[in-house]
Amino acid sequence: MVTALIGKDQYKTELITSGHYLVADEPAEKKGTNLGPAPQEFLIIALASCTAITLRMYADRKKWPIDQIKVDVTSETTKEKTIFKREISVEGTLDESQRTRLLEIANSCPVHKVLTKPHRNKIRVNG
Repeated sequence: MVTALIGKDQYKTELITSGHYLVADEPAEKKGTNLGPAPQEFLIIALASCTAITLRMYADRKKWPIDQIKVDVTSETTKEKTIFKREISVEGTLDESQRTRLLEIANSCPVHKVLTKPHRNKIRVNG
């Protein structure tokens, strides 16, 4: 569960989840105070971090010699859709088949699956 609290500060929003405290906000050009990522950036953060963690878990399980995994994610929104671009770079001594396998594994991260598989959103507002 995530709780979002917003007071009268434009548009600073406190986020509380699993004992962690985060702040979402809007940039100054949107009349925010720029104290944290904008809400839509959290989706990009989720994809990048989920991909990196999924790859690290797989590499550790396989005992592959990977020093660092870097995942860059950008997004572009049009009237019809949002396109996420993800670039993955891996530092380590891997052969081509291992690198190919890592790219396949990247698509099994749970956030990637949510963003790419057809699903129905059901949102219920109480109160």
